Amino acid sequence: MATIKIDIVSAEGEIHSGNASMIYAPAQMGEVGIAPRHAPLLTSLKPGEVRVEDEEGKEHFFYITGGMLEVQPHIVTVLADTAVRGDELDEAAAESAKKQAEEALEGASDETDIKRAQAELAEANARYRAAQKLKGIKQ
Repeated sequence: MATIKIDIVSAEGEIHSGNASMIYAPAQMGEVGIAPRHAPLLTSLKPGEVRVEDEEGKEHFFYITGGMLEVQPHIVTVLADTAVRGDELDEAAAESAKKQAEEALEGASDETDIKRAQAELAEANARYRAAQKLKGIKQ
């Protein structure tokens, strides 16, 4: 089976490195799937879930808050603003952050505050959805 090397890194350091048979990432214009021998690509990422299917077919989940995806002939690099392993996501904390972001949006008055609150809400919603999805897989 053909594989491609994947590195997921953030400001905190390397989150994951290994070989993959398939990679899924939340690009700005929609989810992208990267298979071995994919054409070179550079795109920005939005908050969401990166899924890595390893050589044995096992899926690994990571939550990112955004960043960049670079696909080269033999390596895929996810340069994440922040990245968390899926098993480290806390659903209760994600739900709390979502509620705080919704309250901040309700209380926003000027355009800058509204845009900031909308971005925080989008990130909180993505984190909450990723935590819920992982919870369903764990059970």
